[in-house]
Amino acid sequence: MKPFRRIKANVSIFGTSQLHLRNPYIIAWWSAAFPGFGHLLLSKYIRGFVLIMWEILINTKSQLNLSMVYSFTGEFEKAKEVLDYHWIYFYIPVYIFAIYDSYRTSIDLNKAYLLAQKENAPFNTFILHPLEINYLDKRNPLLALAWSLFIPGIGQLYIHRILSGFFSIFFFILFMYHSNFFESLYYIFQGDLQSSVDVIKIGWFLFLPSLYFFSIYDSYINAIENNKLFEEELSHFITTSYDHINVLSSIFSKRSKGMFIAATFLKNEFIELAIEALKEGGIQSQQIFSTSLSNKPFKHFFDSIHHSDGISYFDLGASLATASSVIGASIGYRLTWGPIIWGVIGAVIGFLLGFFSKWLWYKKKNMFNIPSQFLLIVKCAENESLKIKEILEHHFSTGVSVIDKK
Repeated sequence: MKPFRRIKANVSIFGTSQLHLRNPYIIAWWSAAFPGFGHLLLSKYIRGFVLIMWEILINTKSQLNLSMVYSFTGEFEKAKEVLDYHWIYFYIPVYIFAIYDSYRTSIDLNKAYLLAQKENAPFNTFILHPLEINYLDKRNPLLALAWSLFIPGIGQLYIHRILSGFFSIFFFILFMYHSNFFESLYYIFQGDLQSSVDVIKIGWFLFLPSLYFFSIYDSYINAIENNKLFEEELSHFITTSYDHINVLSSIFSKRSKGMFIAATFLKNEFIELAIEALKEGGIQSQQIFSTSLSNKPFKHFFDSIHHSDGISYFDLGASLATASSVIGASIGYRLTWGPIIWGVIGAVIGFLLGFFSKWLWYKKKNMFNIPSQFLLIVKCAENESLKIKEILEHHFSTGVSVIDKK
């Protein structure tokens, strides 16, 4: 048997690592926003976590974030005074390396994906371990996004990205505690904006926007990619296992008699459950034909559990929200409303700017709202047709038709 050189995915107790096409500029951007984040998006966890710890150590020791605040507010002398040059010289080469390495690696992994796609090697889809159970399934990207909005890391746990989720939660707690975020927020609710500014530790606070929007972006994008992988693997299994052309040819044969039940299913587990129920009811595998239906491209503001067009309106919005919230928080440190409120204002403005920029870019393209589906045809006797139709409808078929060739 010919050995496979590359596989597209691996399901482990820590999550699902997979090869898929990535925009190298987006990966490089997240490395620029926070060294290590670009590598986490590539599932290169060890290198990513080393760079994250390095960023926190060197940044806090050199007081780089505080120097950035003074620079954004035009106090350049103070920016030079607070910056510790004993530490900052460690920062520059590693910062550039993080951007370069993530960019280069994303290009390499894109090439590996294209080769793995042609090789089409099988990969595991279910793992049962004493510590964790993980499997390929479909998750709602908007729900992943919503969980990350509440607490960074929860969205990653929702889609089985255990390592990213654990460290996102850990760093979120670390940044919130050292920045005195909740104490500052308390004074905002009391209407004491000056006290809110006084208690906030801006050096630690500026870590939060990058982590927060990265967690949202990571959970949303990987929910989409996991759904694509699930659909691709399921389509391959169904079409290769039940590609019995004799069923299809019988429909068009003038001499063939009998009943045929045609049904459509969304690309989820219910078609597999329906087929197993049919086999338990006495239908043979040779009586079943199934194929995957491909649809025209369609555009949506957000991807859902049932569709993904490969075009994200969210990536540019998340990137600009991160940048503008850091700038807003820095400038807000010297303004009346304080860094928290101005950071939120900057995040909203940045996200809307990026989101609608993408929307305008794709405005002239056609939009469809058709989820991808399976076509299933079952050859049966007349007395079996009612039972088969009930089984298909019970397993959430999106449509059933009976063909009677008398």
